[in-house]
Amino acid sequence: MDEKPNGPSHWRVLRSLWRASRSRPPGPTGSETFDHESLAPILDLVARSGIAGAESLREELAAYRGSLGIIDPDQLNRDEALAFWINLYNAEVLAAAVDAREEGLDSLLRIPDAFDRRRCMIAGEALSLDDIEHGKIRRFGDPRIHAALVCGCVSCPSLPAEPMRGADLHDVLDAGTTSFLAEGGTVADPDAGELRLSRIFMWYGADFVYPNTMPRWRPVARRSIALSLRRWMPDEEVRWLESERPRIHFLPYDWTLACRVGQSPVASTLSAGIDTRISPRKSPTA
Repeated sequence: MDEKPNGPSHWRVLRSLWRASRSRPPGPTGSETFDHESLAPILDLVARSGIAGAESLREELAAYRGSLGIIDPDQLNRDEALAFWINLYNAEVLAAAVDAREEGLDSLLRIPDAFDRRRCMIAGEALSLDDIEHGKIRRFGDPRIHAALVCGCVSCPSLPAEPMRGADLHDVLDAGTTSFLAEGGTVADPDAGELRLSRIFMWYGADFVYPNTMPRWRPVARRSIALSLRRWMPDEEVRWLESERPRIHFLPYDWTLACRVGQSPVASTLSAGIDTRISPRKSPTA
């Protein structure tokens, strides 16, 4: 595995940005929409059965991914285009997670070049997961996308419960960001005088502080990151953050293979006895 246990370093993020910069910038100028309903039953089954659910609908997932390959997202309106790219990214991660499980791997990071390898062809352009995230999605300049993108592991956000759609995109992104912070994206500990943030904010906190410069990476103070999240935090946590100036730390990131839909790791573990940590079929390889 060429990644540290807690995921990519800043240098790895910068390398991904450089590679993705070669992708064509998105330029949605049309008025068309696209129906993502064929993704809905896949998300429903993943909600109930985790990655095993996606595995049982492998053909349906492949068909959905194939349907995206015949679309030119620049013919969509802006919100529909962003919904398109988010759905594509998450569908490709689901497919990669199914591959990892079938190979007996315990993490997507066990797959060589999992995020760098080109996985799909969209409007004549071969794209990797990094190309889609950094070269397409982050160029829309909306930091809330970080609560809508998954990476097939325990510590990543939940998949949206339904396919993204342009019509209600902003409501869903707002609700998803609020949910991600409430589910462990931010952990306030007044007794210890600490605020703990998901490591996602270590990698991409600048997107929340300086959304107009996305996807460029830039150093940013931890407190500035925390303050940029106030819009999605409970009022009492915001008052505490502003008045007490807590120490700010980044949480460890668990890359164990997993996937959940619309609920926290704790909630999904308690509901229906489903464990969000999906055991591989074979012993993981080193």
